Amino acid sequence: MRVRIGPYRKNRAKHVEIEPHDTWNMDRTLALIIHPMLVQLKETTHGYPVDLTEQEWDDILDKMIWAFEQKNRDDWEDDKGIKAHQERMTNGFKLFGKYFESLWD
Repeated sequence: MRVRIGPYRKNRAKHVEIEPHDTWNMDRTLALIIHPMLVQLKETTHGYPVDLTEQEWDDILDKMIWAFEQKNRDDWEDDKGIKAHQERMTNGFKLFGKYFESLWD
């Protein structure tokens, strides 16, 4: 996958190339993009959803970041307590879906 996005503006230039292997493991492909974006958002954020405190939003971002970081690991399946590990990841992905429209700075 190649993504090129120009500077932010209403009609910004964008170009995305998707190759067959990108959709074979689409969850992993997206995790490679989402994780660093969440990390950057946490570092630069200037606000948070109106129904949350700043600390709650920070904790939610941490849970999402952790989940996508784990998705990018190749060895997490060897961890002890795999069921609890997977449940924690799933929770982070659910939070990502729940707060998808709040992922802006």
